[in-house]
Amino acid sequence: MSFEKGDTVVLHEKHSEYDGQTGEITQTAETMFGDVNYTVSFEDGQEAGVPEDSLEAAPDAEVGGEDDEDADEGDEADE
Repeated sequence: MSFEKGDTVVLHEKHSEYDGQTGEITQTAETMFGDVNYTVSFEDGQEAGVPEDSLEAAPDAEVGGEDDEDADEGDEADE
């Protein structure tokens, strides 16, 4: 699965201080071998040169954040 700028992902890289954290793709770069590396931004920094196999799409619950709560409040008003 490839990712695009703005996608929310979970980093799985045991040698990274951001291992297991959710971040946002801020940049993509293709290597001379045709592979894509990503730059992922987290709340307290960023990780550059991340290969695709170290990333996983974030679960839907983490992607929406506070926006999901606003949608729930609107549903309650309709009831």
